Amino acid sequence: MVGPLSHSMPPAFPADPLDELCSRLLRVSTENDIDFDVALVTRELETRVLLDHLPDFIYVKDRRSRFVFANAAAGRNSKFHDGSDMIGRTDFDILDHETARELFAIEQQIMSTGVAVQGREERLKLPDGRVLWLTTSKMPLRNADGQIVGLVGISRDITERKRQDDRRHGHARLLEMIARGQPLQAVLDELVRTVEEELDGIVASVLLVEEGTDRLRHGAATRLPPAYVKLIDGIGIGPKVGSCGTAAWRRSPVLVRDVLADPLWDDYRELARMFGFRSCWSTPILGPDGRVLGTFGLYSDSPREPTDLELELMAMATDIAGIAIERARNEQRIQHMAHHDPLTGLPNRALFWTQFSRSLHQARREGRKITVAYVDLDNFKQINDTLGHAAGDEVLKALSSRMANCIRASDLLVRLGGDEFAIVFSNPNQDELGVLRRLQDVRTAISRPIVVEGRSVAATCSMGVAFFPQDGDTPEALLARADRAMYEAKDQGRDRLWVSGEGI
Repeated sequence: MVGPLSHSMPPAFPADPLDELCSRLLRVSTENDIDFDVALVTRELETRVLLDHLPDFIYVKDRRSRFVFANAAAGRNSKFHDGSDMIGRTDFDILDHETARELFAIEQQIMSTGVAVQGREERLKLPDGRVLWLTTSKMPLRNADGQIVGLVGISRDITERKRQDDRRHGHARLLEMIARGQPLQAVLDELVRTVEEELDGIVASVLLVEEGTDRLRHGAATRLPPAYVKLIDGIGIGPKVGSCGTAAWRRSPVLVRDVLADPLWDDYRELARMFGFRSCWSTPILGPDGRVLGTFGLYSDSPREPTDLELELMAMATDIAGIAIERARNEQRIQHMAHHDPLTGLPNRALFWTQFSRSLHQARREGRKITVAYVDLDNFKQINDTLGHAAGDEVLKALSSRMANCIRASDLLVRLGGDEFAIVFSNPNQDELGVLRRLQDVRTAISRPIVVEGRSVAATCSMGVAFFPQDGDTPEALLARADRAMYEAKDQGRDRLWVSGEGI
């Protein structure tokens, strides 16, 4: 009969104690039955107190996958909290059923085939809700006769590494979406989902500063109740506006531990109670120039402070959100500059052809008329020559604003260049005489005096008008017809409206 391994401790622990342990276990031999073999191995392990100081999970199981030994690290990560309390139990007593069944099948295969598993990644969900990622090696344990009497398992906790990997991949995925020009809404939605997937019991929200206002508008929220999203859409920015409005006001994080007790939530307490929120932590999203672009917030259903992981994810989210928002707004500005006149802010000639073509297409489909007016300011060169180009620019801006106030949202006003403008009317419920009356209102508005640098300046205009379909059926033909009519108005003495060979 071959006795058990010596219980005496070596003078120095090996450089790799796990390899040494496995090699010694695999050399265990005895002439007695299986249960006794496992008991011998267990006693050998129990004498090695040093195993309890190792961070890796070390355990031995019998042929039924019952624990016969578990070190302290394995015990701490179970609901029993002590390795000795796991003896005689199985993974079905510790993990969810599906995970336990998968591990049981793998272990039975190892003990049936004698083939070890090395470096397998395992995802374990513990009863307290935590998720552990382990890299595990499991090898069969044999007696002197070569019979497999159990297995030895060694698992290393790689949860933090997996989280860091997932975070880097998520970060890279979001930056790629931004680089590829994905819509801002898609980027923010993915950002919120990425954060929520890493956290338990947390919902996230992005609010965006409405440009030119002191209000926050809905940006992204994939799990917030739609009713709540609607109610907070448009909240103000101020010193006592919950977590998000206050964070934008202070330009610094606002971490509210209990929204039912914090004075910042006095005006929103019942709203939070209605939807079950107890904590809300918000961080301002800042642009490269320091402007507040929005806020990123996390909601919890329990009163508490954010964890280090939650703070880290909030910092990551606000950085990426800032890049995405700034990129989107820069693209909007570029698009606006490409299609709008920089002086007056009106659409330019490039945008005119696109929108005019769209209006004509709709008019043909719906069987309605379109009116286009070509507007040219009279003797505008004299204003530039007498008052200077800066004053002339002020006159152009003032007259553009007046014309814009005379048209409807369905109409199109563009600056074609210099002192020339075009107006397209596409109201299907208005006849030609009604449109002409509106154009007379535009002429009247233009003719009102303008005060520039303390001097009163009067301007008039000549207008030419063309109608679809009788005067043409393409944007080019209609504008050319209106242009000719405008020159006829000039020839007839200026400051008048000209339609199809006659003045109005």
